[in-house]
Amino acid sequence: MRSPLIRPAAALAILVMTAWATAAGAAATEPADPAPTAEDWAQIARLPDWSGVWTPDVIDQNKQASSNPPPWTAPAARKIAALVAQEAAGHPKGLFVDCLPEGLPALMLITHNPVEFVFTPGRVLLLGESDGDRQRRIYTDGRGHPADPDPTFFGHSIGHWEGDTLVVDTIGVLPETYIALGEAVGLPNDGDLHVTERIRLTAPDTLADDLTIDAPKVLTAPWRTTRLFYRHRERSAEISEGVCLQGRFAESVDDQGDAVFTPLQFDAEGAPLPPKP
Repeated sequence: MRSPLIRPAAALAILVMTAWATAAGAAATEPADPAPTAEDWAQIARLPDWSGVWTPDVIDQNKQASSNPPPWTAPAARKIAALVAQEAAGHPKGLFVDCLPEGLPALMLITHNPVEFVFTPGRVLLLGESDGDRQRRIYTDGRGHPADPDPTFFGHSIGHWEGDTLVVDTIGVLPETYIALGEAVGLPNDGDLHVTERIRLTAPDTLADDLTIDAPKVLTAPWRTTRLFYRHRERSAEISEGVCLQGRFAESVDDQGDAVFTPLQFDAEGAPLPPKP
């Protein structure tokens, strides 16, 4: 006599096998890129030289924020004015204090950290120093955007080259990411964000990112602004590892004598308490 307990297990196995077969069938019919050829890599060598480490022009960031502010809606402008006043009074509201990524467009607008570009066939990668080489992936293989992308901090970016200029189009960004003018002044984009960029060398060691930021929930019109980055080729100019959450742990030793990270405890005002012996 067959045990009734076998039936649910058999049914589960059938469901799993069916899911695998469905996934395998979808993968077989979905377009796939061929392996890069020698000519693909030769084309990479013909692209503009963006090697090295690029540091942002923070002084120009501040200048742009004051001389060319976003065209905020009236409610957004009132919120920005309150944040500016709060910062001027010495009580700034930190926008990036929760160890979450800056996301777009804040990464390109106000980062104080160096970035690095890596070209491969069909991809441009932008690596940021903060939080363990934070990464933007820009597809340059001719694909379009997904019909309904899952929102992420950096969105879905596709790009193409117009001469020596990389043209990037980004959608699918989380509504919580900031249109930031500084580390204490900015607002969430609130959804439907669309960012286009034209990134190019304006001098041998100067890179300009011309951004057009369309955020209809908080802006009355697309905001056009430019950010500058300067190249460093010296070997000491390395992208350093940075792990934001590491600051919430103390280096300790467990009862087995092994090195471990122990979560810090904080007082009512948020100051870390000394680790327990």
